[in-house]
Amino acid sequence: MKNAIVLGAGMVGIATAVHLQRRGWSVVVVDRREPGQETSYGNAGFIQSEARRPYPMPTDLKSLLEIATGRSNDVHYRLASLPRHAGPLLKYWLNSFPARHDQISADYARIIAKAESEHDDLIRAAGADNLVRRDGYRVLYRDQAAFDRELAEAEALRAAYGISFRAMSAADFAKAEPGLINPGVGALHWLEPWTVSEPGALVAAYSHLFERLGGTIMRGDAETLTQTGTGWAVTSATGRLEAEAVVVALGPWSPSFLRRFGYRIPMLEKRGYHRHYAGGQKLDLPLRDAAFGYVMAPMTKGLRLTTGAELSAPDAKPTPVQLTRAEAAARDLIDLGKPVELEPWLGTRPCMPDMLPVLGRAARHKGLWLHFGHGHQGFTLGPTTGRMLAELMSGEQPVVEATAFRPDRF
Repeated sequence: MKNAIVLGAGMVGIATAVHLQRRGWSVVVVDRREPGQETSYGNAGFIQSEARRPYPMPTDLKSLLEIATGRSNDVHYRLASLPRHAGPLLKYWLNSFPARHDQISADYARIIAKAESEHDDLIRAAGADNLVRRDGYRVLYRDQAAFDRELAEAEALRAAYGISFRAMSAADFAKAEPGLINPGVGALHWLEPWTVSEPGALVAAYSHLFERLGGTIMRGDAETLTQTGTGWAVTSATGRLEAEAVVVALGPWSPSFLRRFGYRIPMLEKRGYHRHYAGGQKLDLPLRDAAFGYVMAPMTKGLRLTTGAELSAPDAKPTPVQLTRAEAAARDLIDLGKPVELEPWLGTRPCMPDMLPVLGRAARHKGLWLHFGHGHQGFTLGPTTGRMLAELMSGEQPVVEATAFRPDRF
């Protein structure tokens, strides 16, 4: 029997482990925390099948000036931290121009098109259907010109990919969400995405499925990984583990971890915040406020507000500027109630400069496999790319052709 160690118990690592276990591998997942308690925990809970084009960086002067002067709530940055982001950020910007972004989107669309079917397989096997709604989410617009622009983009997505949506007037939106104080000028209802009431709980459900299949989850430190004569070894809380293959699924920590093995993989690290609010009005479906770059999502703990991207150093103190602005903007729309947590949660999204995940065999080390860098969509894409990596490791043809995602493209 083939055996593997998966480093990282987020959505990406757990999904990879399930698919390896299904193919007859003996698998141990090693993480410093319980499954789904890092980046996978902190997102808006979308399985976002309509997002066939990855998030580009603005390329027009007006948007760039709004970011530079701090007027945009989509992006916040610390000036002292910009030098460490400069290289990946420049590449990300160059890849955001239309011609290059169109090429990237063609590869991206092939994997995100599989997101719902791959999640559905795991949801049913894990018995986790109670965590999932299949009614989409809505985007509120405060400005008619912005509504018209995004409606045109939605029409283009429908023409290219058959994506379903509904344009809602302010009156229709107010009727659908009676708890709103202000319905703006209207909304787009994306009909196909699924939403999850507790993202960490869905990862945990998949981890329980993995254990039922015979897999093992152990606490341990990825930094103890060493290459042996026959494969790889890592130290867990219960002792030394050895396997012929290891998967690095450490999300935003992956590039710094891999430097010790001589790999220099660029990554743009985007910090995000969230906080829950309870005791106010309820939303039926998650809502993105297009003007202020945040999402309100009904969760088990209350309404979760999630922010856009912050560019800072990994060890920088929290500066929840975007969350403060988001809360003020949200209170213009709905009675939020009171914060549940004393301090907001924060985490880091691992974004590659070309907006595509890293997926495949490391170039110079036998048995070393890499799987990270899904940007804003690790929660959505983990089951699809986890299956792809398990197929590659097992010598099978992957469900989606994987050349565009190879680690050696850097």
